[in-house]
Amino acid sequence: MICIATQALSTPSISWDFIIGGLALFLFGIQFMGDGLKSIAGEKLREYINKYTSKPWKGILIGTVITVLIQSSSATSAIAISFVRAGLMSLEQSVGIIIGANIGTTITAFLIGLKVEKFALYFVFIGVLITLFSKRKKQTYAGQIVLGFGILFFGLRLMGDELSKLGELEFFETLAITMQNQPILGFICGIAMTALVQSSSAVVGIIQKIYDSGALTLTATLPFVFGSNIGTTITAVIASIGGSLAARRSAAVNVLFNVVGSILFMFLLHPYVDLIASISTTFNVPPMMQIAIAHILRALVISILAYPCIGLMVKVIKKILPGEEEVISLDLDILDTKLAESLPAGALDVCKQATLKMGQLARDCLQSSQKYFNDQSGKYSGASKQYEDAINSLDLKITDYLMDIARNNLSEHDTNSFITNLQVIKDIERAGDLTMNLNEFYEMTFDDKGLFTEEAKNDINSMYNVVLEMNDLVLKYFTEGNEDYITQLYIKENQLDAIELEARQRHFKRMRDSVCESSVAASIYVDILGTLERIGDHIWNIVKNNYKEKSLHE
Repeated sequence: MICIATQALSTPSISWDFIIGGLALFLFGIQFMGDGLKSIAGEKLREYINKYTSKPWKGILIGTVITVLIQSSSATSAIAISFVRAGLMSLEQSVGIIIGANIGTTITAFLIGLKVEKFALYFVFIGVLITLFSKRKKQTYAGQIVLGFGILFFGLRLMGDELSKLGELEFFETLAITMQNQPILGFICGIAMTALVQSSSAVVGIIQKIYDSGALTLTATLPFVFGSNIGTTITAVIASIGGSLAARRSAAVNVLFNVVGSILFMFLLHPYVDLIASISTTFNVPPMMQIAIAHILRALVISILAYPCIGLMVKVIKKILPGEEEVISLDLDILDTKLAESLPAGALDVCKQATLKMGQLARDCLQSSQKYFNDQSGKYSGASKQYEDAINSLDLKITDYLMDIARNNLSEHDTNSFITNLQVIKDIERAGDLTMNLNEFYEMTFDDKGLFTEEAKNDINSMYNVVLEMNDLVLKYFTEGNEDYITQLYIKENQLDAIELEARQRHFKRMRDSVCESSVAASIYVDILGTLERIGDHIWNIVKNNYKEKSLHE
C-alpha cells in the first residue's frame, strides 16, 4: 500500500491537494449547513422528536425528515439517545429514529446524482450575500445554510475533477480489477474510509465520482457503499463510550442494524448489481444517480425488513448489554387537556405536581454537576445533561398545558396561580441552563489539564451545598406550605452572597501570590462563582414575592 501511495503521489497528472482540499470543503460544508439548520430549528427539533415518536413507524418518519434537514444521521441519533436517557422515549422508539436517520442520510447521494455541483458557486455567492447583509439572526442562519450547501458541492466538484483521472493510473486499473474479483476488499475499504472521515456522505460522494469516470465497475463500487454504512456507526460508538447504559444500547442498535443490513446486501451483491444495471438501462439513469438509487433502495429495503424486528433487536442488545436502564421517570399523562377544560383549578394542581418534579430534577442536575466538578468523571457530566434534557421537556409540556388552562375563564385566585406557576418553571429551567454552563467551565479546565486549589474547591463546594439546601427548602415550601421555609431561604440566599464575596477575595489573593497553577482555571473561577450565585438567585426568585408579602404582614 505504501508503494502504491508513493507511486500515486508522484504522478503529476493528479493534483492531490485538490482532492484533500475538496474533501475538507465537503465535510465543512455539511457541518456548516447542518449547524445553520439546527440554529433555525432550535428546540423545535427536540419537540418534534418528542411529539411524533409514539410509534416506531412515526420514529422512522421523523428520523428521516430531520436527518434530511440537518444532514447528520449522527446528530439525529444523538438527540434520540438523549431522549431515551431522559425517560421521554423507549429504546424501541429510538430504534425507529435510528432507522429513519439511515434513510435520511441518503439524500446527499441523490443530490450528487442530480449534479447540483454545477451550481455550487452560485449557492456560495447567494449564501455570502445573505450572511453579509442580513440583520436578523434567522436570516444569518439561512445564509449559513445556503453557503454550506454551496461549499459542500464545490468541494465535491473540486475533488471530483481529480478523482476522475484515477482511471488513468496503471496501479488503480489493477486495483479495480482486484476489487471486481474480490468485492470484500471494497467493503473493508468503505468501512475504513468512513470510520476515518466520519461521514458516509463524503465516502459515497467520492465513490460516485470515481464510478462516473469509469474507473470502477458497479460490482466493485457498491461494496464501498455498503461498507460506508458500517463505518458511519463509529461516531455513535465513540460518543457512547463511558456514557449511560441507554446511550450504549442505542449505539449498539445502530451498529447491529447497519452491520446486518450491509452483510445481507454483500451476500446479494451480484443480483443487486444486475437489478441496478437493469433499472439504469431501462430508464437511462446516469452513473452517479445509479449509485444514489442503489444507496436509497438499500436503506429502504433494510428499513422495511428491520421494522417488524425492532422488538427482537432490542432484546438482543439487552442480552449483550445487560443491566437496569438509567432512566428518569416522568409521568406526562397527568397533564390531561380534558381536565384543563372541565376543571382549571384541578389542572393547576396537576401543574404544581409536575413543577415539583422539575424542581427535583434541578436538584439532581446540580448534584451531578458537583460530582463532575469533584471527580472529573464524564458519567456525571452525562447524567447532569440527562436531567437538564428532562427539565427542558417538562418546561415545554407544562408551559403548553398552562396555556391550555389559560384559555378558560379563570378566577382571580386561579389567575395568580397560573402566573406564579409559569414564573416558577422558567426559574427552574434557567437554573438547569446555568448548571450546564458550570459543566462547560469544568470541561474547559479539565481539557486543559488544569486543577483548582483545595481552597478554591472548598469554596465552590460550599456554594453548591448552600444552593442545594435552598432547592430543598423551596421544594418543602411548595409541598408543605410552611412559611418558615421562606425565612430560611432568605437567610441562605444572604449566606450564598457572603460566601461568593469571600471566595472572590481569596481568589484574587491567590492570583496575586501566583498560587494558581492553571491559567484556564484561574480565568474562569470567578465565572463559576457568579454562575452558582445566579442559580441561587433563580431559586430565591421562586419565593421572593411571598417573602415581601410575609414581611408586610409582620
